[in-house]
Amino acid sequence: MQQCCEQDLGAQSKVYQLFAGKLFAVSLKYSKNYQDAEDNLQDSFLTIFDKIKQYNHKGSFEGWLKRITINTALKTYRRKTTLQIVKEVAENIENEEFDLEKTVFNVDVLLECLQQLPNQYRLVFNLFVLDDYSHKEIANLLNISIGTSKSNLSRARKILKEKLEIHQKEKNNGG
Repeated sequence: MQQCCEQDLGAQSKVYQLFAGKLFAVSLKYSKNYQDAEDNLQDSFLTIFDKIKQYNHKGSFEGWLKRITINTALKTYRRKTTLQIVKEVAENIENEEFDLEKTVFNVDVLLECLQQLPNQYRLVFNLFVLDDYSHKEIANLLNISIGTSKSNLSRARKILKEKLEIHQKEKNNGG
């Protein structure tokens, strides 16, 4: 790690080789497509090597890298798009959960469905479900209310459930 702090390209290459696969998976779930994920991964490593001296050895190094990758993807998202915030709706929104026992799908299918979600739903779903952020943390990261975060999560779950059910029906019908 000290060698990375000293901008040693060989050491940086080793860190890249060790973590690029895992961080690409993180980047991919926050991106609309493969190309955006590659761009976010590249930007993440630029940030990682620029800020590696700030890593204070508290918590895992991999966790620190993952957080930078998530923050890079969110920063890119904010820069590229104007966030169309879905306002909190007064309607009663059910807290739907996926019934994984009844729906069989592979990771590629789930990733494809995630990437089809509207940006704000995809980001909230990923942060809450896949990366264990609280609604308060999500609200702060995305500059939305806690209620909007909850609402977006509920809608994301509903859309994903519908997409996975459609996929399951197509699979069962041989399509």
